[in-house]
Amino acid sequence: MSQPDLDPAVEAKSTTFDSPADRSVKVPATGKGKGRAAGTPAAPAANPNLAVALQASTFRAKSLRLDVDVTSAVSPVLIDIYWGDGSTSNANTHGSNSLTTEHVYSEVGTYTVKVTVTDTVNQTSAENSVTVITAGSDFTPYNPTRLLDTRDGTGAPKAKVAPYASARVKVGGYGTIPAGVTAVALNVTVTNTRSGGHVTAFAEGTHRPTTSNLNYEPGQTVPNLVIVPVGANGYVDLYNGGWESVDLLADVTGYFTRSAANGYTALGPERFVDTRTGLGTLKGQVAGYGTFSTKIAGNRGVPAGAKAVAVNVTVTNSESDGHLTVFPTGKAAPTASNLNFATGQTIANSVIVPVGADGQISIRNGGWSPADVIVDIVGYYSPDSVSAYLPFDPERVQDTREAKKPLPGRHYSALGLGDGDRHTTGFVMNTTVTNPKGAGFLAVAPDPNTIADYNNGTDVEVPNPTSSNLNFTANKTVANLVQAGRGSTGVIDFFNWSDADIDLIVDVFGIYVDN
Repeated sequence: MSQPDLDPAVEAKSTTFDSPADRSVKVPATGKGKGRAAGTPAAPAANPNLAVALQASTFRAKSLRLDVDVTSAVSPVLIDIYWGDGSTSNANTHGSNSLTTEHVYSEVGTYTVKVTVTDTVNQTSAENSVTVITAGSDFTPYNPTRLLDTRDGTGAPKAKVAPYASARVKVGGYGTIPAGVTAVALNVTVTNTRSGGHVTAFAEGTHRPTTSNLNYEPGQTVPNLVIVPVGANGYVDLYNGGWESVDLLADVTGYFTRSAANGYTALGPERFVDTRTGLGTLKGQVAGYGTFSTKIAGNRGVPAGAKAVAVNVTVTNSESDGHLTVFPTGKAAPTASNLNFATGQTIANSVIVPVGADGQISIRNGGWSPADVIVDIVGYYSPDSVSAYLPFDPERVQDTREAKKPLPGRHYSALGLGDGDRHTTGFVMNTTVTNPKGAGFLAVAPDPNTIADYNNGTDVEVPNPTSSNLNFTANKTVANLVQAGRGSTGVIDFFNWSDADIDLIVDVFGIYVDN
């Protein structure tokens, strides 16, 4: 049990917009002032230095803090604020003075804030304005498309990525993806590995973080979903942290911009499909090169207007090597893949997939033999969802290796990531299990208790997980992206569903915020 502090990472994403006093413009003002007849214009010399300086700073996803600095003769002053979204507010002061006020926009976007200050005695006014851009981003789904494949020269020279070097992935300006995109959902795959190592995704032009997104061993093909900021030049870098060359693939399924599009709503998690039991589809394994579809939008709490869904897909009982591809129903299966598996392997990966026009998604078994497929939904993106994404530099909130206290089997770790902060509605995390002493799976789910409940001994029993996020075997390191909702308390549990100890690493890459 712990309560990591994400505030510094969130505050680091604040942006300031200034408009100094010398940009103030005098505007005509008439009206009833003290000692002045109604409708009489002010004398030209009345309060000649009247001006207003503005400094606006963003915080959270859609909130703005505005500092108003008034320069005036000693006289009553009315301050009128026009927030740029149709709403207004006002205040009164006397002579030169300063005030700070806050505003929450209903949508992310670009707004022009105008402030008018009026000397109510001399009927003299001045105004100033500042254009602001909210910090949060909305999501736009993109039909799964391969942006990078170093094996055949897609998006980069046909060559393996050298040790301790990076491959560049063009995102902003590719296809219909606009320039200025803030973050992107990429499925990154490493293959043709000859040593152990890791891959780190980061915005080009920024400092490479010390965290990793996926880990690999010799001979492995390993995928993982990343939600990664995009550099100002539109590129993402994929760093090969191994001592041998590797091939890298990257498939896009959506992107984030600071324009109103689709917000996020966290769910459950809840199991939607299990071919082993017939949940959400016909009972029985998916045939080799076979495809099935399942209803998502307009089903079991997901609204019909959902444009994309965040799911965790697991393959098990596979009878051959292969891969899974998840795509919107009504579209042809793309060449992109979401999950690679070996014969008999149980492996999971997070997926963000657009929803077809009929509200369904399709899943294709790219292996030549049957396999079972499990789908757990963790959230959806829709125009009516209010939470915007706020990415920040990766923040490591747990590493059991540092404390030399592995997470025991059949136990869970409780992290108060959003405890006491009801406006943070979800978390984007990379979870890594390393040094496992046996086979099992990791499950991530909201906790009904607060940190105070645990401290006071008033905590209630936590229900066993009904879904999984990543599967592991003895002595293997496995990572997977997790999108977890805050639940009712903001405390998130990480269950070690095995009979042996594991080490757990949790890195937070961003949060969803409703204000």
